[in-house]
Parts: sequence; structure tokens; C-alpha cells
Amino acid sequence: MYAHGITFGGHPVQSAVALKNIEIIKRERIVEHVAETQDTFRQTLEQLLDLPIVGDVRGTGFFYAVELVKDKDTRESFNHEECETLLRGFLSPRLFERGLICRSDDRGDPVVQISPPLIAGQQEFDQIVSILGDVLAEAWTRLHP
Repeated sequence: MYAHGITFGGHPVQSAVALKNIEIIKRERIVEHVAETQDTFRQTLEQLLDLPIVGDVRGTGFFYAVELVKDKDTRESFNHEECETLLRGFLSPRLFERGLICRSDDRGDPVVQISPPLIAGQQEFDQIVSILGDVLAEAWTRLHP
């Protein structure tokens, strides 16, 4: 067993790992990559706005939320019970089943949070939107048979 202590305790091994990560991030220009491709990521995600269940796409960099609505015109949201059924009962397991690891959250507006790897590119953006679009369309059909 490796007992490293607390996460902010400055353990020498964890500090070495952090320093190596910073070195790699700089060498591979990962922050620059995100800055250069974030607009493309946003534009790709905004295709989801064509779906009746998607009320908004908001975020920056590679961290976005896709807001889910019951009525796109009025921006009516889902109640607590509907969120429970939609987010935890259907979306989370179905997205995971389809290979998209993301987070469903309803502490404010019901959203699906998307945060791809910082090295992702157009191929991954397209795959995210394809899976998310299919599953959200299926969710809408389930809600409006």
C-alpha cells in the first residue's frame, strides 16, 4: 500500500509528478492547443442546439455545459423528479454505455458537462457531438412518445 498522505501536503513523490506534468504540458504546448482549438470545439458543440432538448451551450476552453430544457421557446426547465429520471436514470448510464464519459448535473440548470482531454481535436469533437446528439435525441423521444 502506498500511503501518500494528503493531496496538498507537498509529498516529494507527488511534487515530482506535478513538476513532470508541468514540463510535459509546456513541451507539448497543450495550453496553446486548447487556445487554438477552443472555437472549433464550441462550433462543433453548437450543432447540438438544433435538438429540441438543448437550450444552451456554454463554456470556454475545453469545459462546456449543454443545458437541457423541457421547452426551448420558454426555456422551461425540468422539475426535480424529471431531472432524476432524465439525468441519473437515463443520460448518465446511456452516455457511459456509448463511450462518452461526462457529468450530468442539476444543482442549477440541468446540464451535461463536457470536458474532453486537452489534446483532443476535431475527430474527438465530432465523436462527442455524435454520441451526445444521438443520446439526447433518444432522451427527447422518451420524454415525448
